Amino acid sequence: MNGTITGLPAAAGQVGGPSDLPADLPLTRPTVLLTDLEGTTSSLRFVQQVLFPYARAHLADFVARHAQLAEVQAALAATAPSTRPVQELLDWIDQDRKHGALKALQGCIWESGYARGELLGHFWPDAVNGMRRLAGQGIRLGVYSSGSVRAQQLLFRHSVAGDVSQLISHWFDTAVGPKQSPASYQQIEAALGVAAAQVLFLSDVPAELDAARTAGFQTCCIERGEQGYPPAHAHPVRTSFDQLVFAG
Repeated sequence: MNGTITGLPAAAGQVGGPSDLPADLPLTRPTVLLTDLEGTTSSLRFVQQVLFPYARAHLADFVARHAQLAEVQAALAATAPSTRPVQELLDWIDQDRKHGALKALQGCIWESGYARGELLGHFWPDAVNGMRRLAGQGIRLGVYSSGSVRAQQLLFRHSVAGDVSQLISHWFDTAVGPKQSPASYQQIEAALGVAAAQVLFLSDVPAELDAARTAGFQTCCIERGEQGYPPAHAHPVRTSFDQLVFAG
C-alpha cells in the first residue's frame, strides 16, 4: 500500500459548486499563514482510504512487537480496563476518535510505513506550489491539524513532492485544544508571537474558521468539492492555493 489513491484527481471540485458570495472577498497579506491539512492541502481520501486502513491493518502486530514503546503503553493504558485493549483501539480508529494516545500510536505505525516506502503522503499540486511561492515571499507557514505533530511532519517529509517539511516553521495539533474552540487559536497566537490579525487560517471546515475568526484571525475557506461543498458561510473562498493572492 502506498500514498497513491486509485482515481484520485490532480485537483478536486467534482460535486456541486463553491460558495458564491464570499469568493471575491480580498485577503490581506499575513505574517503567518496557518493551514489545515486534511481536505485543505491534502485529500480526505488519502486519510480515509490509505492512512486509517494502514494503521488498522498493522496495529495489532505493531503493539505486539513494540510493547515497550511509551506510545504503545500509553495507548493501551487509555482503554477501559475491562475491555480487550487492541480491539478497543481498532474501534477508535473506525470511529475516527480524536484521542491523543491513539493519534500518537498511529503516528508510530505510519512512521514505520513511510520508512519502508509503503506510504507516500498526498498533497494537491497547487498546495505544494502555493506553499513554496508564499514561503518565497517571506510569509511564515504553519500547520494546525487534528493529526499529531509527528504525523504532520511525516506527511511533509515523505510526500509525493519529496521532503517539503522545510517549508513549515510552526506545527500545532489538538494539544493546544479543539479546532472548533476560539481558545485554541488564542494559544496558537501566543506561540506564534504575532497579533491574531496577522495570521491567516485556511480550512475546509467553516466551524473551524468561525472559531479562528472569533479569536481575531483572518480566515479563508478552501473549497475543493471533494465531498461536496459546505453550507453557506461568511468566509472568503478559494478553490486552490493558486488563488491566494493578497492585497496590501
